Parts: sequence; C-alpha cells; structure tokens
Amino acid sequence: MSPSPSADEGRVAAAVADLVRTLDPGFPVLLWTGERIGAPEGPALVVRRADAVARLAFSPRVETLLGLWMDGTIDVTGGSILDLAARREARTKARGAWKRLRKRGLVALLPALWRLRRLGPAAGTGAEAGADAGASGSTRQAIQYHYDVSNRFYELFLDRRMVYSCAYFDGWHDDLDRAQEDKLEMICRKLRLQPGERFLDIGCGWGALLIHAVSRHGVVGHGVTLSKAQFDLATRRVREAGLEDRITIELKPYQELAGTFDKIASIGMFEHVGFRHHDAYFGAVRKLLRPRGLYLHHTIARPAKRDLKTFHRGSREYRAITRFIFPGGELDYIGHSLQKLEAHRFEVHDVENWREHYGRTCRIWAERLEAQFEAAAAEAGAPVARLWLLYLAGCALAFERGTVMINQTLVSRRDKGPSGLPPTRADLYA
Repeated sequence: MSPSPSADEGRVAAAVADLVRTLDPGFPVLLWTGERIGAPEGPALVVRRADAVARLAFSPRVETLLGLWMDGTIDVTGGSILDLAARREARTKARGAWKRLRKRGLVALLPALWRLRRLGPAAGTGAEAGADAGASGSTRQAIQYHYDVSNRFYELFLDRRMVYSCAYFDGWHDDLDRAQEDKLEMICRKLRLQPGERFLDIGCGWGALLIHAVSRHGVVGHGVTLSKAQFDLATRRVREAGLEDRITIELKPYQELAGTFDKIASIGMFEHVGFRHHDAYFGAVRKLLRPRGLYLHHTIARPAKRDLKTFHRGSREYRAITRFIFPGGELDYIGHSLQKLEAHRFEVHDVENWREHYGRTCRIWAERLEAQFEAAAAEAGAPVARLWLLYLAGCALAFERGTVMINQTLVSRRDKGPSGLPPTRADLYA
C-alpha cells in the first residue's frame, strides 16, 4: 500500500526545512504546514503546497517557477519581492553548504515527490508567447500582447503622463512625475529641437514625448505605435491638449513611414526589433532622417560577452522575459548598436549610460504596483498582475546590480562638413 498524501507531504516538508537551514538563502521560508524556517520576523517566502516542490524537482525550469508564482502557490508575505531580495543580499554566504547536504536523503525523497506532483493543478505559466520564435518583437501581435493589457492597468503604477521608459533623476528622489518630465526635457535638449522642425517619435506610446516636444519646443510632431490601446489614449490626449493641428499619430509599423524628418527619437522601442531586423531598422531610420538630422537611440542593453554565441544564449531569466513579457524581443549590447549605426552611415556623437536611473524607475514602479495590487488584479487578473510585479521587481534588481544596462546614444545622419552641434554639452544642463 502506498503512503498517504499527508505522509508524503510531511516527509517533503521535513526535507525542505533541512534544505533551507543548510543552504541559508538569507530570508525565512514559510511552508504549507505552517512551519517557518529562519527569522521569526520580516518578509518570508511562502510555499503554499507540497506539490510545488514536486513540480520544481521534476521540472526545474524558470517557466515552472513562473507558473507557481503566477498562480500564487509561491508568494511573499510580510513584505515585497524587493524586501526579500534585500534580506538575501545582506546575508553572510554559507561556504560549503552544498557539500553538507544529505544527498542520499534527497534521492530517497524522489518517490514521495513523484506521487505528490499529481496532486496539484497541471503545470503551466498562465502566459503564452505573443510571437512566433524568430519573429520580430515589433510586430503588431507582439506589441499588443505587452501594451494592450489595459490603459488603466498601466495608470496604476506609471507617472501622470504615462511614460513607460526610464526616468531621469537629478538626485535620488522618489518624485516620478518630476523625473519623467526631466527625462522628456533632456531628450528634447539632446535633440536640440527648434521651432518648426519636423520631429518623429518611433513607438510613441501614450504620446507624452510628442506633447512635451510640441508644447515646449514648438516642433511639428508625428508618432507611430502598434498598440491600439496606446493609440486611442494618445490621440485623445493630443485632442485634449489642443494640439491636433501640430501632432499626428498613426497606428502603423515604422517600416511604412514616408517623408523626411529633422529629428527622430526612439525611446524604449528598439528592444522589440530583434537582431535579425537591426539592419532593416537602421536603414529605415536613415531614410527618414534629413542629412545631419539628429537621431536619439534610447534602449536597454546587456553587457557584451566574449563571443556572440555566448551573448545570444543569455540567462534563463532573460529567455523567460523575452518569451512571456516581451515576446520576440532581444536586447543588444552597446558595441553592436554603435557598429550598426556607423555601418548605416550615422555619426556617433554622445553615449550616456542611465543604468542607475532605470533601476530607480523600476523600483518605484514595482512599489506603486504593489500598493495598487488589488486594483491591478481586478483590472487585468491576478496572474497578470503577479507576473508584472515580478517583472518590475526583477528589472529593478537587474539594473541596480549592473546585469542590465540602458544607454542614450545621439547620432546624426552623416554628411560632409560640420555636425551642427555646439562645441560642448553645457547647453544640456543650463
């Protein structure tokens, strides 16, 4: 006769408790039995069912962990994901912990885990990829998968202008509205926008940069997006601002754009393009930009590796993000971006790393979403709200730790003679 499920659960709980004590993750763990291993106070990782351990044991993948987080089987109590990470970073690393594990005991536990794995719901992430493998993340399908969750959902954690890209902090304050306005102004200053110039925003989001550039700097603005939700709200905001005669927004791919522009910005859009489409993208930007016109290339990047094969492999966490958060998207590295820009006859003038700015931005977003979690779950469903909470907290930690970068690169369409830029950058900070 096989052991009862409760007997299996008890054996697994005892083994997990021993594992946690030996490995010392730096934070407490609260098991389905009610036992808490570690400090009695503060945030703790919660494992609500024994079958979660079984699912991880037989499918030790990021996707499995993601599914357990999304359905609430794994959770955090007494604080946030960021609080838990802070406790882990503060711990003293236990040397030789793996050697001290009783590995025979873990092997003996496999039959119990095998039986328990059938008790819970079928494994799954609750999220499906929004694009075919190898397809560009800038397709309409992929963009709408990410951005059309709902405008209300994004309103819960973004600033009042709904700027969904890295803010710019003149000091490490928490005023997101101010930091995003400062970012919009810095972009306009770097582009040296002048009244009457034609300005294009590729991937214009909810229209914040266009409205700022037109109302503050007197340009004529044009934007494109593939998100229907963004397009609807952006056009409404332009209308409410009384700028319909100076801003046009189209729901179309950047590849279908025509005409010539004096200045172009791409803020947080290039991540969606994908390596296979970089040449086509930079070729399209060059075609749209007048000679010596300025282009601001603002994009997230990963640090370069010793070779391209290693770089493209990426981490398991990175592969999960590009499957379940930004389907079809890929992060470049700064050296490759600069090489491609020069190959497409752009002159590179300035490169600025905003990594710490994005770390702070994502941390504020995660904290705001955590505070509005019930409203977010009601709007988009608890699994989606939990996925975005994990994603934003993970991004904050990645930028803060330096495993992910973000750069603003200012270039001009190469031509003979002077660049037209001032001799110093003092005007940016005047």
